[in-house]
Amino acid sequence: MHSNDLLFKAKIVQLILVGQVEEALYMLSRHYSVETPRLMVGMPKGHHGKVGCYVPKTKTIHVVNQEKIGDPFVILHEFYHHLRTTVGGKHKGTEKKADEFAQEFIEAYRKFANIA
Repeated sequence: MHSNDLLFKAKIVQLILVGQVEEALYMLSRHYSVETPRLMVGMPKGHHGKVGCYVPKTKTIHVVNQEKIGDPFVILHEFYHHLRTTVGGKHKGTEKKADEFAQEFIEAYRKFANIA
């Protein structure tokens, strides 16, 4: 991972952790040249029991509660689904790929912050 890429990913995680999730989503969207998704607390019908989901029709990331808004893994995992839907026109991203995408950002943050 290049240092600029590492720094960008670490910054995104940091923004989410300090509650600036909309700013993080805006920066991610600009970086990947996609529309910024909406963010809502509360799950849509049929998605109960999950901590987060992405609804392509409304371009919205839903999280189950206020606490999960500050969870970088959840936000980045759902942003991956937004990214794949926006770029491919349909939900192409698997859960494993979404997990890997989120984990890359978290690992960058840990490296940058020297957290083991």
